[in-house]
Amino acid sequence: MNIIIVGAGEIGRHLAIELSRNEHSVSVIERDAKRAAELQNEIEGRVVVGDGASVNTLAEANVGDCELFLSLTSDNSVNLICASMVKSMGVERVISRVHPGLQREEWLFDFRGHFGIDHIFSSERLAAIELAKFIRNPDSLVVEEIARGRIELQQVRVSPKSDAIGISLRDLKCPTNTRVALVSRDGSHEVAHAETVLENGDVVTIFGEPRKLRTLVERLQKEAHTKDGPRVVIFGGGEYGFSLAQMLESWNCRVRIFERDPELARVLTDRLSNTTVINADATSVAELEEEQVGDANFFVATSASDEDNVMTCLQAHNLGAENCLTLIHRADYAKAISASGRHFGVIAAVSPREASRKEISRYVTTERFHVVRKLGDGMVIQTHVAKGSKADGKTVGELKWPEGCVLVGLLKGLQAIVPGADAELNAGDQVFAVVGDKAARKFLKVVH
Repeated sequence: MNIIIVGAGEIGRHLAIELSRNEHSVSVIERDAKRAAELQNEIEGRVVVGDGASVNTLAEANVGDCELFLSLTSDNSVNLICASMVKSMGVERVISRVHPGLQREEWLFDFRGHFGIDHIFSSERLAAIELAKFIRNPDSLVVEEIARGRIELQQVRVSPKSDAIGISLRDLKCPTNTRVALVSRDGSHEVAHAETVLENGDVVTIFGEPRKLRTLVERLQKEAHTKDGPRVVIFGGGEYGFSLAQMLESWNCRVRIFERDPELARVLTDRLSNTTVINADATSVAELEEEQVGDANFFVATSASDEDNVMTCLQAHNLGAENCLTLIHRADYAKAISASGRHFGVIAAVSPREASRKEISRYVTTERFHVVRKLGDGMVIQTHVAKGSKADGKTVGELKWPEGCVLVGLLKGLQAIVPGADAELNAGDQVFAVVGDKAARKFLKVVH
């Protein structure tokens, strides 16, 4: 696949190396001549020194042959402008990295639609999501965000105490805006339908608006609902720590943040409504002891220093913290710590570079759709409703869908829902569906 990357910083360099290793044709545009020269020695592709928002530079990188364009600098304006430019030049798939603050404003303004960009993401938010999964859903087998984070995928195992056992999905009466999509049993996988009956031990793949999905999870797992959520301590109040705290506030978690910078600590206090901000240095054992970090259910290190993150996790574990999670910027280090970290109290290490690679990898395809996640014998796919297709202008209930597929998400501008029978599909809408391998082509014929 012909891929152009703008920006050879932390994220861009990692993506360029990984894509080059997988034998894609990669061209990188980078302003800094020294950084460009270093990358040229690491990849088989071409590195162009220049401005990604310059038409001449884009032409030098052969934008006319580009199939996937990735704008990955640390500057919002540069990323959005050059991504919008190449979309106007006819590049089919365009992805832009943005600051998490901009992504948090998506519910107010459709940046994707305005700039004509297919997908925007924040590496900070992706990493925070990965960390949050371990805290918010400790008993879920898989957790994934789709539709700009407004719909969540979870896999849970049906408890023997669940009142859902022996009931068809038609009679289960799931909460609104949630859906059971796939049932896995004894190594086999079935795309769910109205007459599917759940059994003890089934692994069920469910979708829905995150808050409502929690109710369905509790019903399937028959968890006792506790008034107080887990106690979470976060080391570092930068964008990673702030994004994580903001996610956890709405999930009944009791959150504290250690931030040594007094000015940033004041800003965090103003911006977070239900989080205790402690202006102290978490690398100090005395400070951790004074704040009783040993009583925490989760200690999460999100500072800019990998060394400080690992060491504070070790200190928190020694003080009695139940589970430790850490941010590790180097993807290879994060992989090593995730593999062996439990021996010294770290249950997972998350790399922003690797989280970004995983996010982008599903767009590295020449198909008319991309795979969000493989699920047993099927997959979650994302595609768009084509103008003039069978689905254009019809409601979900009016269409004859192939056996082995179920719609789990519909993205219309800023609105994201789990579509019911009365939801109308229009050209340009993004749809998410769970499809069996044999049903994928038949499904695409309906929407394309």
